[in-house]
Amino acid sequence: MQLYSTNQDCIKMLVGNKVDREPDRVVSREEGIALANKLGSLFLECSARTQENVEKCFEELALKITQVPSFLEKGCATARNVLKQKQEYQQSTGGGCCF
Repeated sequence: MQLYSTNQDCIKMLVGNKVDREPDRVVSREEGIALANKLGSLFLECSARTQENVEKCFEELALKITQVPSFLEKGCATARNVLKQKQEYQQSTGGGCCF
């Protein structure tokens, strides 16, 4: 998380996935919350398969972004910087959909 967030105001969210597969769980919810607190990030669990909390992840991030005035003032410049970093990362690693 720290590697790709050069902006101190950056809002981070740790997302535990595959909550629909409870019997196969490796990391407890409490461990996820503890790590998120240590990293200073939000925490949610979701399931792409069942769509549980997927929309909520985006809603929470959007809400937090609107609560940081510097994001509203510098929004366009920040977005360009993120896109530039993503492009540079993808070029250096040969592609990939995640960042």
